[in-house]
Amino acid sequence: MTDTRSSSWFQRFLLPGFAFKAVVIGGGYATGRELAEFFLPSGPWGGLAGMLLAMAIWSVVCAITFVLARSAQLFDYRAFFKQLLGKFAVLFELSYFLYVTLILSVFGAAAGAVGAAIFGWPQLYGTLCLMLGIALFTAFGNASVERLFKWVSIFLYVVYGLFLILGLTHFGSGIVAHFAVPAASHGWAMGGVTYAAYNIIGAVVILPVVRHMRSNRDAVTAGLLAGPLAMLPAIIFFVCMCAFYPNIVGETLPSDFMLRQLHLPAFHLAFELMIFAALLESGTGSVHAVNERIAAAWRSSRAAELPKLARFVIAAALLAGSIFLAARFGLVTLIARGYRILAYTMLVLYVLPLATLGVWQLWRRRGGAPGETGIVQSTSGVDS
Repeated sequence: MTDTRSSSWFQRFLLPGFAFKAVVIGGGYATGRELAEFFLPSGPWGGLAGMLLAMAIWSVVCAITFVLARSAQLFDYRAFFKQLLGKFAVLFELSYFLYVTLILSVFGAAAGAVGAAIFGWPQLYGTLCLMLGIALFTAFGNASVERLFKWVSIFLYVVYGLFLILGLTHFGSGIVAHFAVPAASHGWAMGGVTYAAYNIIGAVVILPVVRHMRSNRDAVTAGLLAGPLAMLPAIIFFVCMCAFYPNIVGETLPSDFMLRQLHLPAFHLAFELMIFAALLESGTGSVHAVNERIAAAWRSSRAAELPKLARFVIAAALLAGSIFLAARFGLVTLIARGYRILAYTMLVLYVLPLATLGVWQLWRRRGGAPGETGIVQSTSGVDS
């Protein structure tokens, strides 16, 4: 078992939620594009219901994932899915490669749009800045990535808090008016399930942080907190977006549209920088998971740590292919088409097996069946 005696309260309970939020927030969430795509079509109340449903799904799946990972000491996605799916784990490996390519393309497109909005740059410049940042942070391993999650999360929550205050003071009447008028709320459940499904992969992307948990009670608590920590900024953003419903649905960058309505250049700049930071932590988390998967195999075969240069090169190789997709298709097309396919894939390869095989594995080992090792009691909350 990993030595967790030096793990802090923050590392055990809040860091997993911050890390999960880091992977989830990405290009579409931070810019509002995902919220416009999956929730606003159901109207203000329907969209809010869909978001709460997605949040609940995240919490439950994260809790089960963290317990299974901690119990069996599975700190990278390859080890986790080898335990969950056996010989079929290769299917997730292939899906995750496609996922990383897709989300890095989305992040690259969003970074290009942010650079163009702030500085008037060509789209490629913002994309390249993001890619360089991701490669540098992932090169230095877990400590570097976790520090990024911590400080970007603090910056992000502060900016979203200010955004809510400014939104309520500048166009609060529009928000109240749209929530006061009954509107069609069809499709909110499907929107919530779809959004939760393709983002839930974040729970296995951040498995390295599970090493800080001292007990399965820690794992359950951290998992249940992960949903609200990840969804709170989105709910704040969504409420403000409703002031401009339904016209804002068609905006490529809803965030930029709303910031222009505030007429506050300094805050506009701060928010755009926050979006870039969110893209940076999301991309870093996804690429770091690949590095950790390769690092585990490297340690097993060579009894040594994966060199920093190798981590940088792996990240650069993943990022290079995504630049083409970002330039070729754009943010709206990537989110509308690619994410829905990814959602169904994650339901089949992750959520359903976890809710059946994963729960069964934990329950079977709860009683300490003879000949079974590697997983301790899943609900006791007692350190192993």
